[in-house]
Amino acid sequence: MITGVATVRELFWAAHTGLPRESPGSTATTRLLLGLAGALPPRPRIVDIGCGAGPATVLLARETGGEVTAVDTHEPFLARLRAAAESAGLGGRVHALAASMDDLPLPDGAADLLWAEGSAYVMGFDAALRAWRRLLAPGGVLVLTEAEWTTIDPAPGARAFWDAGYPAMRTTGGNVTAAQDAGWTVAATYLLPDPDWDAYYSPLAARIAELRATHPGHDDALDEVGAEIAVRRAHGDDYGYTGYVLRPRS
Repeated sequence: MITGVATVRELFWAAHTGLPRESPGSTATTRLLLGLAGALPPRPRIVDIGCGAGPATVLLARETGGEVTAVDTHEPFLARLRAAAESAGLGGRVHALAASMDDLPLPDGAADLLWAEGSAYVMGFDAALRAWRRLLAPGGVLVLTEAEWTTIDPAPGARAFWDAGYPAMRTTGGNVTAAQDAGWTVAATYLLPDPDWDAYYSPLAARIAELRATHPGHDDALDEVGAEIAVRRAHGDDYGYTGYVLRPRS
C-alpha cells in the first residue's frame, strides 16, 4: 500500500502488480511460436527465462507435457506463478527459480526448449544468445521475443524513448544478421500484432487511471510510469516486438 509521497518506483510496482502480463504478447502468439519451434521430445525440459507471473509458463507445461523451470528475480511474480500452476493442476511440473538471467544456476544442456518472451532485452539480444547457448541440449531450440525498429528512420520521440532504455535496439534484419554471425540458424521470425500490445497496455493504462484517482498529486510520477504507453500511441508504427525461433549451428 502506498501512503504519503510515493516514489516512481513504488508507483511502478503498484501499477504492475497483478497485471495479466508484463510485456506484449498473447496466448495465440505463444501457441504460434511454440508451433514454429517444431517437434520436441515427448517430455521436454523447458526453461522460461524472465517468466514474470508466468503467462507462458503454464501454457508451455500444459501443451508440451514437459517440465518447466520458470526463472525470475521478482518473488511476487514467482508466487503468482506457483499459485497459477497449482490451480491448473501442474504444480508438479512447474518449478519456480529465483535467479538472474545473466547467471543462471543450471547445468549445460539442461533444456530442450529455452523460452524468453519480453525479457532478453534486459541483457541485450547478443549477450542473451551468448549466455544461454550452453543451456540447450543437442537439437534444442531457443524462442524469444525482442523489441525492434520496424523502420530505419524512426521518429525522434520514439528514438529518444528507446535510446534511453535500450540503445542497442536494431531492426529485424540487424538481429537476423547478428544471430547468424553468432552461430545461430534463424528458423522463423514473427512480428507480434497490435492486439498483443493492447493485451499488455490496456490493463496497465486502467491501473494507472485507478492510481491517479486514489493517489492525487502523483500525476508527474504516473506520467513517467505510463510513458511507454504514450510513446506507443504516438509512434507505434516505428517499432514492434518480434518473435524468434533460433537453433545453434553445430
